[in-house]
Amino acid sequence: MGFWERVLKAVTGGKGVADPMIYWVYVRCEKCGEPLKARVDLRNELSAEFGERREDTVYTTRKVIIGSGRCHAPVEVRLTFDWRRNLLRREISGGAFLTEAEYQAEIGRQNSSGESL
Repeated sequence: MGFWERVLKAVTGGKGVADPMIYWVYVRCEKCGEPLKARVDLRNELSAEFGERREDTVYTTRKVIIGSGRCHAPVEVRLTFDWRRNLLRREISGGAFLTEAEYQAEIGRQNSSGESL
């Protein structure tokens, strides 16, 4: 757990505060199998593609996620959101998407077996 996570946990009494303008991406590297996560700030990291009407506007972002020590192979994620910042499409190269539960299970399995991330 990082420093700021500990501070947030102390301030909120152990309950994390979910920011609705943050989207978490969970992936697995196809080369080494390392589970990875990345944060997308929906306020600041999206590029607008304006349509004729507000409802036609979409927002896109591209993240390149690199692991912490196994292979350093890039996993590229491309996300598209509607004008209300709801996810419309997601594409990945160099890996596979995970759910948050799958990511947590992978991390727990690695921590219990003593594998390094």
